[in-house]
Amino acid sequence: MKVLYYDCFCGISGDMNLGALLDLGVEKEYLLKELSKLNLQSEYELRIEKKLKKGILGTQVQVELKNAHNPDLHGHGHGHHHSHHHHEHRNLKDIEDLIQGSDLSLPVKENSRHMFRIVAEAEAAVHGKSLYEVHFHEVGAVDSIIDMVGAAICLEYLQVDKIIASTVQVGGGFVECAHGIIPVPAPATVEILKQVPIKSGIVPFETTTPTGAAILSANVSEFSEQMDMMVERIGYGIGHHDLDIPNVLRVYLGHIQS
Repeated sequence: MKVLYYDCFCGISGDMNLGALLDLGVEKEYLLKELSKLNLQSEYELRIEKKLKKGILGTQVQVELKNAHNPDLHGHGHGHHHSHHHHEHRNLKDIEDLIQGSDLSLPVKENSRHMFRIVAEAEAAVHGKSLYEVHFHEVGAVDSIIDMVGAAICLEYLQVDKIIASTVQVGGGFVECAHGIIPVPAPATVEILKQVPIKSGIVPFETTTPTGAAILSANVSEFSEQMDMMVERIGYGIGHHDLDIPNVLRVYLGHIQS
């Protein structure tokens, strides 16, 4: 039985997941070709590079928003993160339509929609709103679309029989969001990780994001600290932060004697 194991000793985010799965052997060209079916190329660029983190070599992925740092686009004076293009206001319905209208394979569409639904349900529960009125930058942002649809594409490419993950490290401290300062893990992250074994506080930082949590929640069938498998390949997804532990997501591809 072909197995993928997520070692979340420093949590998981959408970009670390993409980095780890590419590092494991998903063809970069294949991922880019499939992502192009969303027709969002005018809005982002995917930067993929080999990086070292505390002596560990892996793959780092960054979704760079085009026009995001062009001050001319801002009539409202905050020069970071989002341009005032339509992508700032995408809600769940817009995203579902975008995915549905694409030429992506049916399993990729269904998995992507499932992951977005999980995040939207969590945000709705946390903010006391209904599913389709959740107005959230987190999911509306192009990088979340690329992270989640990209995850579905990579997982389909790997064709594994089972996905297992370790206990998930969520981090600690406080994080800034659209609503101000909130405690880590962010409420949406905890909501998504109900019924999943989590650990906290290894570093004062948000190591697991709602996107990362949704990728696990939608795809992992078993959580176990015991890695009981024959490992054939190892991938490292490199995060964007320098912490006391390696900001890295490790994934293993291998077999369980069945």
